[in-house]
Amino acid sequence: MRVQNKSIIVTGAGGGIGEGIAKRLAAEGAKVIVNDINASAGEKVVAEIVAAGGIASFFAADVTQSSDVQALVAAAVQRYGRLDVMVNNAGWTHRNRPALEVSEEEFDKCYAVNVKSIYLATIHATPVFRAQGGGSFINIASTAGVRPRPGLTWYNGSKGAVITTSKSLAAELGPNNIRVNCINPVFNPDTGLATEFAGGPLTDERKALFRASIPLGRFSTALDVANAALYLASDEAAFISGVCIEVDGARCV
Repeated sequence: MRVQNKSIIVTGAGGGIGEGIAKRLAAEGAKVIVNDINASAGEKVVAEIVAAGGIASFFAADVTQSSDVQALVAAAVQRYGRLDVMVNNAGWTHRNRPALEVSEEEFDKCYAVNVKSIYLATIHATPVFRAQGGGSFINIASTAGVRPRPGLTWYNGSKGAVITTSKSLAAELGPNNIRVNCINPVFNPDTGLATEFAGGPLTDERKALFRASIPLGRFSTALDVANAALYLASDEAAFISGVCIEVDGARCV
């Protein structure tokens, strides 16, 4: 059990990558707070974790709202006695389209969910980590933040911000024994945002275009990302901070 008894929050865990991370961590002994704005989806994930013999509970919170994130962190401490890891997975994207066609509202939401959430998690979880002698942030960024493609400009920028912010935080919070790392997944057609990334229905032609840019010849899965998160959350990564793990099959373009 690689994260036995660690108290871990996973945001946006009601489906997709977040669900995969929550289930993988629970299977390795973590006590997981499943967070989502969709209560029914989050409760379903919790029920499946518990049925499999794991420990999990649900907490509804909007990661763009300070009071919600503060309450989320407090819930982890109240339920499990401490908070060891916060996985900032919740994300959103505008539809794949020219940069000038993305509305201000879409831009604001993209940066609120993808970037402001990291700010709020840092503001509210860092004092807890400091008080208990350390902790770990794992921020789910994207290959879009390091190898951007046209059509997702503002999303790409938001993920680039996550990567740079994480590296800066790792340097700043390291003296407090707080680690900050990123995971950069490549396109996964099974997530709720896949059609937005693709700019429309996931036809065989659209999938083929994405797959052609991945030398290993397949898309990423929630389990691929979850395995990286498990490593970063574990004591095996005790000296790993300020890095981005590319879970992208060597995506080259």
